[in-house]
Amino acid sequence: MSMPSPQSDPRGFLRALFDAAIARAVPGPGLAAFLPKPPKGRTLVLGAGKAGGSMAAAVAGLWPADAPLSGLVVTRYDYVPQAYKDKPGRIEVVEAAHPVPDEAGRRAARRIADLAQGLTADDLVLFLVSGGASALLALPAEGLTLDQKQLVNKALLKSGAAIDEMNCVRKHLSAIKGGRLAARCAPARVVTLLISDVPGDSPQVIGSGPTVPDSTTCADALRILKRYGIDIPEVARQGLESGAYETPKPGDACFAGHEVHMVSTPRQSLDAAAALARAAGIETHVLSDEIEGESRDVGKVHAALARYVARHGQPFAKPCVVLSGGETTVTVAAKGGRGGRASEFLLSAAIALQGEANVHVLAGDTDGIDGVEDNAGAIVTPDTLARAAGLGLKPQEFLDRNDAYNFFKPLGDLVVTGPTFTNVNDFRAMLIL
Repeated sequence: MSMPSPQSDPRGFLRALFDAAIARAVPGPGLAAFLPKPPKGRTLVLGAGKAGGSMAAAVAGLWPADAPLSGLVVTRYDYVPQAYKDKPGRIEVVEAAHPVPDEAGRRAARRIADLAQGLTADDLVLFLVSGGASALLALPAEGLTLDQKQLVNKALLKSGAAIDEMNCVRKHLSAIKGGRLAARCAPARVVTLLISDVPGDSPQVIGSGPTVPDSTTCADALRILKRYGIDIPEVARQGLESGAYETPKPGDACFAGHEVHMVSTPRQSLDAAAALARAAGIETHVLSDEIEGESRDVGKVHAALARYVARHGQPFAKPCVVLSGGETTVTVAAKGGRGGRASEFLLSAAIALQGEANVHVLAGDTDGIDGVEDNAGAIVTPDTLARAAGLGLKPQEFLDRNDAYNFFKPLGDLVVTGPTFTNVNDFRAMLIL
């Protein structure tokens, strides 16, 4: 299939870039480079995340057929590749809810914690972690119930807190995150394979770091909760204030001999999209893979850059593509709105662009889910606002109520990928002709 022309089919061109970014992040045969040799003892595969099913399938296919292999991985509902569903390998894959944990996630986390017990120094644990693991590994700290943890998680998601802040709280209210799973695995050797969905690619933040040291503290978690005005159950407050919920720190003996490998990162996916655009003859610039902040504010800044390029040919010459990644946030100000950070970014950008000629923008989440909706993102074109006006849609009103999904849906501008079986976070592409 030929590459869509950026001039004659800008929508198709931008979608091809998005697809290339996703394809780069889907685990496959390349995972072999990160797999150790089979140990003297048993090999146990544990893991969680939106890429959990595809990572488990890759490991199961690559591991020597004559070497023992077993394990349990939890992923999001509908995120087990169909081929693995039809013919399961030696690693069991179960499904649970994201972004708010459910009972299935709690049961899976309990089983994973139990499987990690009783290992020996001759055993190997392969831990597969990707974005979404924080919600999928839902094993509350002692004294907390799942209902209580769900309420805290919902408040964090609506607060506008950054991902590292949310995961700091999550790991301190967990019995399995923040290095606690590594402590359970001792004295077995642990090799952690990561697909990063966080700005900066910190192993401590990805999936709340179940098998890596945690440098954050209970005091940090309390400060974050106070900053965003989030109430927590008294038992949780006591656990944090007393230090009973503290996590294993760097230098702890339970991490001795462990390895951590980054399998896929946001930057690699941006580079894959950039290579495709350049192959089509369009100069491409990657701003950053670590952009954070309120989605609507980031949308305004991107729109300002696109306008300047379109009008003045600076700081980049036209035609060009400008890419960025990271993880923005949405502070939910109203009830009833639908949409996630990608669509909110785009609605804000559309308002700021005011129909700027020859500027096309696509934004999407590489996991295929914008917030909790069925779309990955959407597309803005020079006639977006004009078409919206023709339907009686007032963009600022939709933005005010965090309802970007219902703005883009009647325009036919939602980008729907279905499950992607991976997650390297936000993808944004601006085509300026």
